[in-house]
Amino acid sequence: MDLEVRAVAKYIRMSPRKVRLVADLVRGMDVNEALTLLRFTPKAAAKVVAKAIASAAANAEENYGLSTDDLYIAKITVDEGPTLKRGRAGARGRFKPILKRSSHITVVLAERAG
Repeated sequence: MDLEVRAVAKYIRMSPRKVRLVADLVRGMDVNEALTLLRFTPKAAAKVVAKAIASAAANAEENYGLSTDDLYIAKITVDEGPTLKRGRAGARGRFKPILKRSSHITVVLAERAG
C-alpha cells in the first residue's frame, strides 16, 4: 500500500457546503498546482483549504522526507463540525434561529506512482 499523509483542520467557522465548493476544485490535483489555484480563487474558504493542504505537505516533508513535487491530493473531505445555535427576535414575539455552522477539513496526500 502507498504511503498516505494526512492533515486535519477542525472547527473552521464556515459552512461545510461553502467549503466543499472549493475542496471539489482541487481534488486529485498536484499539491503545488492546487496551492497556486487556491491563491487566485476568490472565496473565503480557499484560504482555509490551502492552509490544510500546506500543512499536509509540510507533514509529508518533515515526517516522511517526501518531496512536495511528487505529492497529489488523493482525498479531501469536508465534514460537518458542531453548530452554534444563536437566534434573534422575530415579529410577534417569535424567536428566529440562526445556525452558525462549522467544518472539519481532512486532506490526504499520496505520492504519484512513477
